Amino acid sequence: MSRHPAHQRDRSYAPRGMRVEAAADWIGVGVTKFREMVADGRMPPGKLVDGCRVWDRFRLDEAFDALPDEDGAAGSDWGAVA
Repeated sequence: MSRHPAHQRDRSYAPRGMRVEAAADWIGVGVTKFREMVADGRMPPGKLVDGCRVWDRFRLDEAFDALPDEDGAAGSDWGAVA
């Protein structure tokens, strides 16, 4: 059986901590764009685990939710859609 990097493993669950490749994939952007978003504060900084940087998917979700929609509005109210 061949081993795959963590970001390419098939899982039946989403991991809590993600390396940069998986974190970028989680929000739907490439690694370069993700790093840019971390640098400018749109995405949270990762946590260091024994020198390995990982991102918390809950914090990624919060940061992604705070991004503006295409029309420029942040945090659209989907509850109003019937």
